[in-house]
Amino acid sequence: MEHEIKLERVVDSIIKHREAGKDLGGRSRLITDSQIRNARRLIDGGETPTTVARDLEIPRATFYRRTRALDLTAE
Repeated sequence: MEHEIKLERVVDSIIKHREAGKDLGGRSRLITDSQIRNARRLIDGGETPTTVARDLEIPRATFYRRTRALDLTAE
């Protein structure tokens, strides 16, 4: 029961911070959205995602995740 109460307080706190536009912590993004867009243009031009991710010095999975997140915010 205490765990549920604590979880509820944590979730409420996160919601309030997001609504207020405050930082929730975590790692800062080293790659900007514009860099991801430019990388997408390279892929559309024929480069492989592996090569582009290697050039950005990020894991390929991270590149795909950031690309999907950017596509969702554009819609």
